[in-house]
Amino acid sequence: MKKVIRVKSNEVEIKTFVMDDFIDTEKNCFDTKKVTRKELKMIADDLGLTYDDKAIIFSKKLINRYLAKKGE
Repeated sequence: MKKVIRVKSNEVEIKTFVMDDFIDTEKNCFDTKKVTRKELKMIADDLGLTYDDKAIIFSKKLINRYLAKKGE
């Protein structure tokens, strides 16, 4: 059995429904964090990929630029 609580109509608080309160804009829900070379090297090692410093630096610049643009 579920319990039911009865209330009087004057005890109910009525507020207007604002849709924006329930929708996150892209800026609010997108958190950017700079990617470091150390993190990229760890990911490459975990995936078993070979890399050199040029590839890591290029990847870092590319990912950081993409995240910066996505967060605008």
